[in-house]
Amino acid sequence: MEQKRILVLCGGQFAFPTLQTLGLEKFLCGVGIGKGEKEVLAVLEQERVTNGLTYKSFPDKESLSDLKDWIEELQPDYIFSISFPFLLSEDVLSFGEERFINFHPGPLPEYRGPMPLFEVLRYQEKETAISVHFMNPEFDEGAVILKEKLAISPNETYGELAIKLSERTAMVALNMAHMLQFGSQIPRTAQDENQARYFEKPEVADTFIQWKRMPADEIISLINACNPWNQGADTLLQGRNIKILSASLSENQHTDIPGKVLNVTPDGEIAVSCLDGQIIHVQILAGDFGIQTAERFAAKKPVLGLLFNS
Repeated sequence: MEQKRILVLCGGQFAFPTLQTLGLEKFLCGVGIGKGEKEVLAVLEQERVTNGLTYKSFPDKESLSDLKDWIEELQPDYIFSISFPFLLSEDVLSFGEERFINFHPGPLPEYRGPMPLFEVLRYQEKETAISVHFMNPEFDEGAVILKEKLAISPNETYGELAIKLSERTAMVALNMAHMLQFGSQIPRTAQDENQARYFEKPEVADTFIQWKRMPADEIISLINACNPWNQGADTLLQGRNIKILSASLSENQHTDIPGKVLNVTPDGEIAVSCLDGQIIHVQILAGDFGIQTAERFAAKKPVLGLLFNS
């Protein structure tokens, strides 16, 4: 049986384990990179020189005008999309029904949108999923082929979850390639629109800590969801923009107003009061001063009694 040829459209390093896996198994026939960073393009160029990898860069929406012709030239059996940043037009999708398959790093239809990792973390989900689905002219709406569930570890950050999902996506993509190679029919289940939610890319308002409205566990979840892509969750301290990258829940309680610096612990952590009587210990902060431990920050600036504000 002739090996299926798969073109991968991707957005960067998240797809690298998949590219390596499909390449080793001789499925990969080309890579289309959207909004590629210089470092990513350098790696692909080296692979082109060393192993003859075919790749093409699509830096913006206007460049997608070349995509259909390139696909026609390569004649892949299937096109896998992994964090590709652009919506594919009906003209491109007309290359073949059920040939375009997206690997969405979140549960569908509940977490549609460009950054489901951020959303599942800030909403304190216990598990997430890689949702494999057929593509149509709308984002994340095609029929689902399969879902691979993954547990979210306690206090897992966006970066840690992204690495875990990236590595698991490689295995899911390989299993999908084998299904296409040997299966007689691809399963499909229409998404339940009653369960569907679409989340736009987070804005500043989404990353700000609301001290007067968020309980401690919600604040910590937001901090983890913003680390490292946003350098932490946003807040203000005496009018100064501060980002909190790492914090943990204290066993102690308080009766003060939320957002107040209560003390600096013997371990050098900044204890801050929260809405529900809980206390969080801030360990790492960032700002115009750079990234610092809370201990170093507190040593240079008296913080006792100061209020964090959203």
